[in-house]
Amino acid sequence: MPTRRLIALTFAAAIIGVGVVQAPVAAQERIVVFAAASMKDALDKANAAFTAQAKTTVTASYAATSVLMKQIESGAPADVFASADLEWMDYGAEHKLIKTDTRFNLLSNRLVLIAPKDSKLGEVQIGPNFDLAKLAGDGRITTGDVRAVPVGKYAKAALEKLGAWTAAEKKFAMVENVRAALTLVARGEAALGIVYETDAKVEPNVKIVGRFPADSHPPIVYPVALTVTGKPSAAPYLTFLRSPAAKKIFEGLGFTFVPAGL
Repeated sequence: MPTRRLIALTFAAAIIGVGVVQAPVAAQERIVVFAAASMKDALDKANAAFTAQAKTTVTASYAATSVLMKQIESGAPADVFASADLEWMDYGAEHKLIKTDTRFNLLSNRLVLIAPKDSKLGEVQIGPNFDLAKLAGDGRITTGDVRAVPVGKYAKAALEKLGAWTAAEKKFAMVENVRAALTLVARGEAALGIVYETDAKVEPNVKIVGRFPADSHPPIVYPVALTVTGKPSAAPYLTFLRSPAAKKIFEGLGFTFVPAGL
């Protein structure tokens, strides 16, 4: 009898154990964010804070805004798009790739001129008739591709307005995104670079030698929106990006937080 009872208890325990193993486990929510390369350091921190709070995994892909939008247009599975300029977000709206009712302007930035940390170049006043070509000497100047990458478009617009583009154009080494430009200067492979102020601040091997006047180029604005295929569960993420916690992160890394409605 004791043996039969032991067998019965063992069998019951086995059934309970199987039940625990087979019970469905709720999968953690996952969203995919396509964001401008210049947002990486700040957005990585914001994503970690959001994950801790909402228990939602955020996978971020960083590249030039132009590249990301083209990937979305080709069917890449992104839930959120964060652009480094208004034009590519407008493109997304015109081609029905984003949910326009979720769009808002999140951040702004400044355009700066950088040099390698050990450069002998001191502070430069950037204004009308600024001679960037002479400043570069025999070296190269780098920024994002002026035909499509936001930082490059801002740079060209500023240099054209200041009368410096024609002489400097032949010295430019165009790259795929702002972080690539930052790396070239940090390695001493370019004498000068035009990047965002927030990028310059996170790279210890470069120094800011000049700041472009805000009115020399279109405002640097970072709009954000859900993509047209974005999961509804990504909406709380957009809400978080406008929260005091996210604001503290962005401002701590040099971005300017855009007030709601602007």
